[in-house]
Amino acid sequence: MSRIGYKEIDLPENVEVTQAGDVVTVKGPKGTLSREISPLIKMSVEGNVVKFERSAEDNKTRALHGTTRANVNNMVEGVTNGFKKTMKLVGVGYRAQFKGDKLILTVGYSNPVEMDKPAGLDVKVPDNTTIEISGIDKQAVGDFAAEVRAVRSPEPYKGKGIRYENEHISLKEGKTGK
Repeated sequence: MSRIGYKEIDLPENVEVTQAGDVVTVKGPKGTLSREISPLIKMSVEGNVVKFERSAEDNKTRALHGTTRANVNNMVEGVTNGFKKTMKLVGVGYRAQFKGDKLILTVGYSNPVEMDKPAGLDVKVPDNTTIEISGIDKQAVGDFAAEVRAVRSPEPYKGKGIRYENEHISLKEGKTGK
């Protein structure tokens, strides 16, 4: 049984959480995030502590309890510290560059792949084989990183492709010569 929903969220001194109906808004030094939460979960802000209570004990409500608490905690974390994903391009001739609002990936296709930068995210290419994606919304950072990785997922024989910085790829053994 998960007990995440019962954990309280301690707010840093420069973060403000407000609720208007089913919409929760979190303001902090890096920006503002809003998200709609389920009416089955009751949120209360007392001083610098946020608490969550569920209205029933059915499976759906119990699942929403922990999920809602985790989502609001991620919002608080995002407006204070932000989130960052670093990706590596592995392969001969694989490179990335950032021009204007487009990420341009040269990863073995006949033409370069161009991807528009989503609003609210910061994309940097410190060198040809590294991509840094950062922002205050954890879901948006993770979604865009997954889209970039899906352009050329690491293949299982040589490990070539786009991978997360600390991702380990288990390589398969190739055919033997008999």
